[in-house]
Amino acid sequence: MSSEARPLAEPRAAGSPAPATAAPVLPLCSRVSTARHDLRNPLSDILGFSEILQEEAGERGQPQLIEGLREIHHSASIIFEQVNHCLNLQSILAEPGALTALQRTINSYSEKIVATAEGLSQQCAQQSLDSIGDDLRRIAGAARRMMELAPVLLAPLSESTTNTAVPSESFVSLKPALQEDRAAEPEPPAARFTEPELAFALPLTDPTNTGVTASSFGSLLVVDDNEANRALLCRHLRRQGYTVTLAEHGRQALEELRAHQFDLVLLDIMMPEIDGHQVLEQMKADDRLRHLPVIMISALDDLASLVRCIEKGAEDYLTKPFDPVLLRARIGSCLEKKRLHDREQRAYQALEESQKHLAAELAEAASYIKALLPPPLTGELRTELRFLPSSQLGGDAFGYHWLDPDHFAIYLLDVCGHGVGAALLSISAINVLRFHTLPATDFRDPGAVLSGLNEAFQMEHHHNMYFTLWYGVFQKSRRRLRYASAGHPPAILLTGLARESAAVEKLGTNGLIIGAIRGVAFASKQIDLQPFSQLYVFSDGTYEITKKDGSMLTLSEFAAHLAGRTHQGLTDADTTLRFLEGLHGSNVYEDDLSLLELTFQ
Repeated sequence: MSSEARPLAEPRAAGSPAPATAAPVLPLCSRVSTARHDLRNPLSDILGFSEILQEEAGERGQPQLIEGLREIHHSASIIFEQVNHCLNLQSILAEPGALTALQRTINSYSEKIVATAEGLSQQCAQQSLDSIGDDLRRIAGAARRMMELAPVLLAPLSESTTNTAVPSESFVSLKPALQEDRAAEPEPPAARFTEPELAFALPLTDPTNTGVTASSFGSLLVVDDNEANRALLCRHLRRQGYTVTLAEHGRQALEELRAHQFDLVLLDIMMPEIDGHQVLEQMKADDRLRHLPVIMISALDDLASLVRCIEKGAEDYLTKPFDPVLLRARIGSCLEKKRLHDREQRAYQALEESQKHLAAELAEAASYIKALLPPPLTGELRTELRFLPSSQLGGDAFGYHWLDPDHFAIYLLDVCGHGVGAALLSISAINVLRFHTLPATDFRDPGAVLSGLNEAFQMEHHHNMYFTLWYGVFQKSRRRLRYASAGHPPAILLTGLARESAAVEKLGTNGLIIGAIRGVAFASKQIDLQPFSQLYVFSDGTYEITKKDGSMLTLSEFAAHLAGRTHQGLTDADTTLRFLEGLHGSNVYEDDLSLLELTFQ
């Protein structure tokens, strides 16, 4: 931010009534904070450039410059400590001469800084060290700017405190405000400024000291309207291995952020047009930028400003002049958090892509399974079928086909569980039934078919999965139905002289599940069909549904529903689906729902 002085409130006119004791506290706090901010800006330039020039002088083999740079740094450190001490409300009210003493300190040590910097600059000119000479002139300019600012900032404060004439006994009543103001100030880093060599003595890539390693390097955006501040930060960061982009104001910063990828933003608060708070707000409102870490850097040390930045989503807050080691550590910490976030995002995106790919493959598999379902029949045998898997791939499968001109096979199986494994087993078993691949098996004999499947699909060879099965064979010439079941619900047959008087028959046998034990013999039963006969074959998921009241639908209740709709001549299978959905309160079920209806004309 520009180091020009902020406008200060005019002092009270002579002879005007004295305000109440507490009246000047808040305005005075604000003006003291502004003065502290504006003096810290040039101090930040002097301290920062003198530190970095000591490093560069050592690297270039110019030890004769280091001593003078240390003197500059030491003088600026004394001014900095005095600014921290004198420019707070407690010192101003408790020490009437604090501001005058601060003015003398600034003038005295700034003159030393200017003289030393100009002397070193001349040495650099003689030795063609142009870049160091340019930075020394920056230092001298910052010191002169501070001497110009000091009277503009301090004189009105001194005059204001004199005019308000706060009585000493009123000082106790101001303690809460004073303590709040004092709490906003950082502790003066005495060791850092009295021993400047410590600021640059640590190795640049020592992770135990800096928190930054070579793997931590990234792309940073520095946003500050003060050219010297930008240059100083840029020098520090590039020496640490970072790629640095500069922005002069908030609008340019937002343009850079939307045009390029960055790993971290160092953002000044007080800038013209769009200030740091507004930039931060716009970043956090942008889905692409909201996770980009932001460190606020400002000479303003107001606690309310710090809290506001953190509440708006800033990762950290540093005051100028910043300690380079602390800055390095904070940047390293922020970048590490971002790397963890980026890693999580990449893992999430990879998982999302994998899930999309898997979903596409499952959809393709589901389409294949549905393609295995037989087409509806009309004529002497009429069929209706419904298949609603509880997941994308279910374990139910069914079919029917003519074994020969006189025998028609009907079958429905239900594999335990759901998903890919259950679907693969159901496909394997249904294809055996479709293509008659059981050796030495008469597919007109239901019991023989179940026995053959039991030997071919033992659980230990199929990941401990088993299935249940209902298998029937209709003999057209004798109008007879033979059937057998293996752990499967019985089929429901409505048969009689007419539809209205058809009786319910439950067609099932007490066979074990397929795959449990070798050598099991499955028995067949048979029934002669009456002039009207309608057969319902289904899986247990079709009737074992939870009602809205929490109870379970029973097989007898389901059979009663089938009998009722048959007597009424409701031949559409969707009638049953609507009945089940009404009981369950949803069309999403816990298990696969498979229903095959066959009418013998």
